[in-house]
Amino acid sequence: MRCLTFRRLLSVLLAVLAVLVLARLPGLRAQQQAPDPDTAQAEAEAPGDQQPPAEPEPPTFRAAINFIRVDVIVTDDDGNFVTDLDVSDFQVFEDGEPQDVESFQLVEIGPVPDPDAEPARPIINRYDEEREAARADTRIFVVFFDDYHVRWENGVRAGRTLARFIRENLRPTDLIGVMYPLTPIDDVQLTRNHEAIAEAAENFYGVKYDYEARNMFEQRYVHYPTEIVERIRNDVSLSALEGLMVRLGGVREGRKNVLLISEGYTNYVPVELRSMNAEMFDGPLVPTVGNERYEETAQFFEDASIQFDLRDVYSTANRFNTTIYALDPRGLAISEYDVSQRSVNRRTDDRVMRSTRDTLYVLARETDGRTILNTNDVRPGLDQMLRDSSAYYLLGYNSSRAPTDGKYHEIEVRVQRDDVDVRHRQGYWALTERDVERAMTPTVSEPPKAVDTALATLAAPRRGRRLVRTWVGAAKGDNGRTRVTFLWEPESAAGGRGEEPARILLTAMSDNGGPSYRGRVPEPEGGAGRGTGRRDAAAEPGDTTVQFEAAPGPLQLSLAVEDAAGEVIERDRRTVEIPDFTGTDLVLSTPSFVRARNELEWRAVVDDAEVVPTASREFRRTERILIRFEAYAAGDAQPEVKAQLLNRGGEPMHPLEVRPGESGRPYQVHLRPAHLPPGDYVIELSASSPTDEITQLVAFRLRS
Repeated sequence: MRCLTFRRLLSVLLAVLAVLVLARLPGLRAQQQAPDPDTAQAEAEAPGDQQPPAEPEPPTFRAAINFIRVDVIVTDDDGNFVTDLDVSDFQVFEDGEPQDVESFQLVEIGPVPDPDAEPARPIINRYDEEREAARADTRIFVVFFDDYHVRWENGVRAGRTLARFIRENLRPTDLIGVMYPLTPIDDVQLTRNHEAIAEAAENFYGVKYDYEARNMFEQRYVHYPTEIVERIRNDVSLSALEGLMVRLGGVREGRKNVLLISEGYTNYVPVELRSMNAEMFDGPLVPTVGNERYEETAQFFEDASIQFDLRDVYSTANRFNTTIYALDPRGLAISEYDVSQRSVNRRTDDRVMRSTRDTLYVLARETDGRTILNTNDVRPGLDQMLRDSSAYYLLGYNSSRAPTDGKYHEIEVRVQRDDVDVRHRQGYWALTERDVERAMTPTVSEPPKAVDTALATLAAPRRGRRLVRTWVGAAKGDNGRTRVTFLWEPESAAGGRGEEPARILLTAMSDNGGPSYRGRVPEPEGGAGRGTGRRDAAAEPGDTTVQFEAAPGPLQLSLAVEDAAGEVIERDRRTVEIPDFTGTDLVLSTPSFVRARNELEWRAVVDDAEVVPTASREFRRTERILIRFEAYAAGDAQPEVKAQLLNRGGEPMHPLEVRPGESGRPYQVHLRPAHLPPGDYVIELSASSPTDEITQLVAFRLRS
């Protein structure tokens, strides 16, 4: 009884305590939210109908896609840099409308490195490159050796001068790189090894008007007419220059500099130098007399077309805050064409000289750079490039118009101080609505499952590097059977482990338990495969390919890799699915890849139906690739076959030409990957009939 009374008393006390706590909570909240006394007094003195000011709304930021950066160089009457300005001294206008400057930075690099600054580190990888590029005392330069548009002797002379300048004038913290028209973007590296860049400059020579093929890419078009070759060279050089701007845009936001070594661009070739075969000049295509007015008109339109290509270059440079300094290695030249080309009349010579120099002016002017031309002393121009990179203001603003019209918009920067000279880029080309949509649309982080499955075949084996790589292909055999092809190749680095694969003991078991093939590939002298399988009639000792027949369904493959002494040095087991080619469904055979390292090999394999494919799916950009496959439909129907190239995200890049097989031969896809950057790609093969459609994906990897 006493215990019960005590419990009731305890309950009452807890209830009273809870009520007191709840009663105190409003006062505690009011006390926590009470303003300071000055604010409270001001509110008490205000009229009774006046409401307290509302809390300010959080600031709204525009999309970064409309954020524009402008480098501004301010000098006095004596050419000295003015470095005591602040953000209030600047006014920025876009198409005449004032803009709010949202970022402001003074970049100033002295002629002598700061002894207290962090020492310059060597560049080993991309992480080092980005870290060192972010330093305030780092200047960034890339020399673009446009050998397609520089004569041999001019390139040698300019290269020696540039090498001496690099050795004598760059600071230890400066980053510098080098690029040629055919250099892959991924191979452009910024380095502090200035001596290596100087040596590259000393070894530079041009090939302007020299059409001898130096590589597989040039071999493809060297026999085209001269006008076509010059147009291709222009496209290659300018697209590479544009790609360089994108590459530098990912390094840092500050100023970057490109030194363009070029004699300018034109799509026009004088009639006296035109030929049906650029490599073998056989005289002009048309008479050289009486066509001057026609040729002037032709040159006018050709020069107009090159301006569109130049616009792509300098608009990309402006977007990524990169300045172009154009150096014409011709110096005080009075003629565009040399002694060997004196057949070109004087008026045409002068027109081409002016038009090519104008292209250099445009690239430099539109990116706030300088031109170094019509002079034999290029040193003052190079010194000016260094000075411009040593002191400038970096302004940034969000365009109030946020234009998406793809048009040019002028930029004007004013400084509220007298007797100063202001330099900056004159404007930028806005993105189009389609470009904005692409930039603002979130990218898919994962490719489609079918693409991901195809790319998985390129992954390295889980158990480290294997000694051999294999390929298993299935096609329609005789009498409705399935013909299976097995081939293997030694890995290029297999011998480094002291284990040289000599043959493979292959056992293929069908799902019904019966052996489809058992034997060594290649078989020793006097040996033969056992079971129901058979070796290909064309196979001889030393071959690494075997063909046998198998039933549709799962096929178990057991591999024992042997060395020359017969010792097993590696084992593997896998399951492959053998398709059924006897039904009425539309079916594709397993695609095979054939590699050609040069033009001679290509001519040998392209018409050889018995050529052995490669098990590798890794190729060089300089090689040519032949993809072969077969498509089967019910009866004698011929399916419609297509192919297209996809990127690793599964997005279509461009269609591929499919050449139908003749007299029972397979379909063929000819791929020349020289224009593709290194990376992983997928080829989509599709076949369709009035009642069915099928698609198959196969992946491959490109190296530079």
